[in-house]
Amino acid sequence: MSKPPYCNSLVEYSRFRTREVMVGKVGVGGDNPIRVQSMTTTDTMDTQATVEQSIRMIEAGCEIVRITAPSRKDAENLQKIKDELRARGYDTPLVADIHFTPKAAEIAARIVEKVRVNPGNYADKKKFEEIEYTDDTYQQELERIKERFVPLVRICKEEGTAMRIGTNHGSLSDRILSRYGDTPLGMVESALEFLRICREEDFHNIILSMKASNTQVMVQAYRLLIQKMKEDGMNYPLHLGVTEAGEGEDGRIKSAVGIGTLLEDGIGDTVRVSLTEEPEYEIPVARDLVDRYKDRIKHQAITEVDQNPIDSYNYQRRKSSSLLNIGEKQVPIVMADFSFKKNITPASFFALGYRYSVPTDKWNIGDMACDYIFLGSVEINFDIPGTLGVIYNHDTWLKHKDKERVYPFLTSKNYLEGGVFSEQMNVVYACLEDLNTELMSRLKADPTVVLLIDTCNAHGMAEQRRLFMELMNADCQVPVIIGRAYGGLSEEKLQLQSATDMGALLLDGLGDGIFIAAENCGSDENINQTAFGILQATRTRISKTEYISCPSCGRTLFDLQETTAKIRAKTNHLKGVKIGIMGCIVNGPGEMADADYGYVGTGVGKITLYKEREVVQRNIPEEQAVDALIDLIKSYGDWVEAKSD
Repeated sequence: MSKPPYCNSLVEYSRFRTREVMVGKVGVGGDNPIRVQSMTTTDTMDTQATVEQSIRMIEAGCEIVRITAPSRKDAENLQKIKDELRARGYDTPLVADIHFTPKAAEIAARIVEKVRVNPGNYADKKKFEEIEYTDDTYQQELERIKERFVPLVRICKEEGTAMRIGTNHGSLSDRILSRYGDTPLGMVESALEFLRICREEDFHNIILSMKASNTQVMVQAYRLLIQKMKEDGMNYPLHLGVTEAGEGEDGRIKSAVGIGTLLEDGIGDTVRVSLTEEPEYEIPVARDLVDRYKDRIKHQAITEVDQNPIDSYNYQRRKSSSLLNIGEKQVPIVMADFSFKKNITPASFFALGYRYSVPTDKWNIGDMACDYIFLGSVEINFDIPGTLGVIYNHDTWLKHKDKERVYPFLTSKNYLEGGVFSEQMNVVYACLEDLNTELMSRLKADPTVVLLIDTCNAHGMAEQRRLFMELMNADCQVPVIIGRAYGGLSEEKLQLQSATDMGALLLDGLGDGIFIAAENCGSDENINQTAFGILQATRTRISKTEYISCPSCGRTLFDLQETTAKIRAKTNHLKGVKIGIMGCIVNGPGEMADADYGYVGTGVGKITLYKEREVVQRNIPEEQAVDALIDLIKSYGDWVEAKSD
């Protein structure tokens, strides 16, 4: 295979080597380990609260602490925060997070070890105006930006201060949006405009980031950034993150999908997981994500291919044939694993989204009800829900083959040997090593087969991606269910690992379903919800409300965690509706361009409501705002009443 443009290899794990940038005494990039960082949520002017929270973060394992500095006074107060931390024995480098106020950045650059600037709002104010530029007028805009930005660059160079040029999908300038659109390319160009100015000043102590709440956009932007850097002989370190990932299970899964996809290909030098929780809780999640790669280099070899048929920069689902409710343009299915169970009853299916009502003798089917259940050799003798398919090992299936919605599971060897198979659907298990010429020919000729793929490789995502390449290059359009087995993990680690392994494939348009075989990894309900969460995070199947909620910081104008919980409690039954919950206007309107409704803090105790990008109501008192949001959703016809159990 020709060398891929955005990583070292698609089949062999290795870190994409970047130059080393020193953030205080902490090296980022080069031969350094992947660094873990987070951001305070306190008021920066509250020195003691910020110091105490920073210490909690550091003791949880945070290697770089970021603090917002929205004004000159906030920037000046960073000195007090730094002095107090140093006096208490903590030398962790500090980062000033700057939006809108160049003078605050210039003050902070003489105090802290790193300054983060957002090119979308450092010298621009977003008005969502579409402006037509000629080459000359566009160049004039760049000169204006340069004039505002160069003073900071020179201070950083003089002081030895590092800089992160951090593009956010939600805060691209009107200039970028007008020329490049709301695209990964626009994100990359937004950063490159500022990076070119730095390079003109011979300043290279730079880290780059391409954050978005949409995992597809985020991954594509980082890949494109690397390609552009390689074309120009650049190799600046990369900071990874999914913005506004949310809280709890959803935030962890979404973060793992975006960050994990890049880590799998050796991309990333520092990581921040943005959860709507206390910042110290982000650190163990980030650590769990990056620690999987300590020994990844020892994985079993994966054979190369001559041609990569996957478009890594534009989402395009792999062509597959349709079989029952699997494949082609149908949403990916979820298969649950009950093959290790004993004494299965109808109540056992509650965890899988199916609730049996004894009085009515009917099944109630939830939005996150799995599509198939793998029973192996375990038999059930009661009527199953009408939307559920059951898969047995072939020998067991022979005893049940006359029943409806019951299908056999075969190894590739069993399948090639022939025998009595289902006329409707046969699930054939295969790993990359099983995919020989004979099997490929049979798969192409048999419209009753769905392939369930697996891997035992430590670099399993790459091996399964390699299997998909083989199918695509042979024009074999058999539907494929991505299977992965896990054992002995906590529920959180299962979420993170399966979201990384499967999400990375789904983001590239690969897979018609997923099967998480998890033994001793928590409850059946959590495993099932994790599967649906992965599909939701990859935007391949929407089964619940999506919350685009920021992690809070010193700019936040209300209690984000409490407010998110209130909104979730009243709206979590609105399947497919996307609600943005933002603490301030820095990224709010932009990130919510992808949301249906927005709830944004615009003053102390004041909330502004959005319908997509448009302001609908301004400055609503906080105590009335949640009800006003519900009224807004109702007015656009997206409200349904919650079903009672």
